[in-house]
Amino acid sequence: MASSEVNTYSVPTHGDDDDDTFSKEGSSHAPADDANSALFQSTPPAMSSTKNVPQPPPLPCVTYHRLRAHGSRPSSSPVMPQLLYGSRDKKGNAHLKFFGVPPEAVYMFIRFLYSSCYEEEEMKKHVLPLLVLSHCYSVPSLKRVCVEVLYQGWINKENVIDVLQLARSCDATRISFVCVSMVVKDFKSISSTEGWKVMTRGDPLLEQELIEAVVEADARKQERRKKLEERRMYLDLYEAMEALVHIFREGCGTIGPRDKALKGRQSVCEFSACKGVEGALRNFLGCKSRASCAHCKRMWQLIQLHSCLCDSSDSCEVPLCRSFKEKMKKIGKREESKWRLLAENVITAKKSLGPFSSSRSALI
Repeated sequence: MASSEVNTYSVPTHGDDDDDTFSKEGSSHAPADDANSALFQSTPPAMSSTKNVPQPPPLPCVTYHRLRAHGSRPSSSPVMPQLLYGSRDKKGNAHLKFFGVPPEAVYMFIRFLYSSCYEEEEMKKHVLPLLVLSHCYSVPSLKRVCVEVLYQGWINKENVIDVLQLARSCDATRISFVCVSMVVKDFKSISSTEGWKVMTRGDPLLEQELIEAVVEADARKQERRKKLEERRMYLDLYEAMEALVHIFREGCGTIGPRDKALKGRQSVCEFSACKGVEGALRNFLGCKSRASCAHCKRMWQLIQLHSCLCDSSDSCEVPLCRSFKEKMKKIGKREESKWRLLAENVITAKKSLGPFSSSRSALI
């Protein structure tokens, strides 16, 4: 396990953030003798005459960002002072070890505590260890920066599983949601990555959770598709009934009431289903085997559905409307409920389009 160690006297939780120039004296880092560990050392600097604290680390050398979320005060960690106090040796020096993170990330972390500053490119390079440090040492301002960096295109299909596991450990719910969404959206590609294979061996519960999320998302997608298809069917029925009423009330094309002048084929009808209903009516009126004809059965059902929605059967121009009204009184409750439910679904689908979905309606 790699480790980094900071030797210092104390880390202030508050200080002045207005001065952009800090002394570089007393701050250095060197690799450890042990090849299996990374050691970050900061030798005790000269003490200030007014404060018994070391000089802060210098600001970034190139370009940097400074947080202003907490006024002029730098970021603070409520955990750090307690750890420093509990780690003092006989001489009064405090020692902290940071395991599992590179020295560069520790350097950025300490500097952020002093100045709330960070280099953008360095932040992108060490965002994951800094996320861990911000969570372990309770630095919410740094954690917000890390989450924002990860959110802005840092995650890809190759590292999404690693980022997800780390985000769950660090209670970064926003990043966890982004990662799960990526897995659901591109499960085929992500499940073939090395990160997924490692995760299946080390965390089978997470694998099962992600697979269930993919299955649930697919089920929701199919359910939405099914509802859209049903809605389209109900809208088609409504448009067909509109055309039916229009034909028998006003006439259209080559079919309609005897006392109405037909518009002829050269005119474009406002009702999109008119042409299809006109052809079905001609077949229905001239068919000699209505009992076995599938087209006639559909027209019969369309007229019956119209009668369920019609509120003016006494003056309705659609043939058989009144007859079906009387027939509905004699059928069983189960059959009647089926037709009523179908009629309600048709009206609901029509209302879902809003009041301006069509220029006119023949059923109103």
